[in-house]
Amino acid sequence: YSDQWVPGSEVIKTTRARPPAAEAAVRAEQKSLAAANNRVANEVSSEENARAVQQDMTRTRDAQCKAAKDRYLQAIESRRVYKEDKDGNRTYMSDADADAYRELARKSVQDRCGSVPEFNPETPIPEPKPIEVKPIPEPKVNPAAATSQ
Repeated sequence: YSDQWVPGSEVIKTTRARPPAAEAAVRAEQKSLAAANNRVANEVSSEENARAVQQDMTRTRDAQCKAAKDRYLQAIESRRVYKEDKDGNRTYMSDADADAYRELARKSVQDRCGSVPEFNPETPIPEPKPIEVKPIPEPKVNPAAATSQ
């Protein structure tokens, strides 16, 4: 047997293909390999998905904890607690309602963070933050279209 033609050799042609059992075995092996690859890919993607969900949950929990702490500290540091209605008008709470709101805010911090930040009355109250004035942007108008001819 050789890849080179040898003088005096005869060409023998056959019409018989591979035995069907060999083809079936090759196909079955390919299918099992493909199934194994798909299973491994699904497991890897499931693990990555679970990891991403855990990271998202951690970020969400941290953000909720920070918001609850901020709300609690603001309620503790404020003399008067108010609610805003849909028009932006302030409705101030009575002392009993404000105390109940502070207790609710404290429980919210405990639920979300596990512990409540310590309030130190000796710390100075931060100064109010000034409102940042933003300039009104110029309208985007095409001068050629805006002028009459």
